[in-house]
Amino acid sequence: MNKPAVSISLSSYGADLVRQRGQGSFIDILAAAGATHIEWREELLTDEHPAKLAAATQAQGLQSVYSSPMELWLAGQSKPNAQLPIALQRALAFGARWLKVSLGYFTDNSNLQTLAQILRKSPVQLLVENDQTLHGGRIEPFQRFFDEVEQHHLPIRMTFDIGNWHWQDQSAASAARLLGRHVGYVHCKAVTRRADGKLIAIPPAASDLHGWEQLLRHMAQGVMRAAEYPLQGDDLVQLTREHVTALAHLGQAQLESAHV
Repeated sequence: MNKPAVSISLSSYGADLVRQRGQGSFIDILAAAGATHIEWREELLTDEHPAKLAAATQAQGLQSVYSSPMELWLAGQSKPNAQLPIALQRALAFGARWLKVSLGYFTDNSNLQTLAQILRKSPVQLLVENDQTLHGGRIEPFQRFFDEVEQHHLPIRMTFDIGNWHWQDQSAASAARLLGRHVGYVHCKAVTRRADGKLIAIPPAASDLHGWEQLLRHMAQGVMRAAEYPLQGDDLVQLTREHVTALAHLGQAQLESAHV
């Protein structure tokens, strides 16, 4: 039975270390740990050469997701973010098959026909993520957006960030039930509140993994999933391997019992 695709968001290794070492230095770590995908982080780029990273990633048999912090819809604008074509080109330069962005300010005036024209010119698939903001981190705008996406038959999938729903006090379970069929990529992270009240991402406990398993029941079997929580230790290969294994296992018990 094929194991689900597992990605590692390079932000998991900490911004300082990633910028210091360069994102290309993690290719071998992810390959050795059994990951299938690498998620480049635009906000952590320094002097990386896209073509070299694309070639090195391909040589290791990894596929790429390119993550941009841009919002698809800007406040007061009916047309998509003017930076979208540039971001799609940049993702392609990195050898990525997917571009991940935030939803932004989606309204009834947002022009999906213009969005369709932009996407037709690129082979890169758009993934739209729930972030931690009031306008882009709530369930209802995503329901409206994907209703429109379906009506226009657009090749857009959702990045479902499990942890980000906490920032707007939204139910991840409700979000999975209402949006699960649109999901093409799952960002996994557990969340806790520090003593100063700030929410932060942390590695999952067994109870978190169990909860994620329930969420994935609302999504396509074997949906691609990613670690986006701190992966910090002396042996990054072994640590990453443990989390790749845990994330790959999500949903597999259910799948295996269905084939008995």
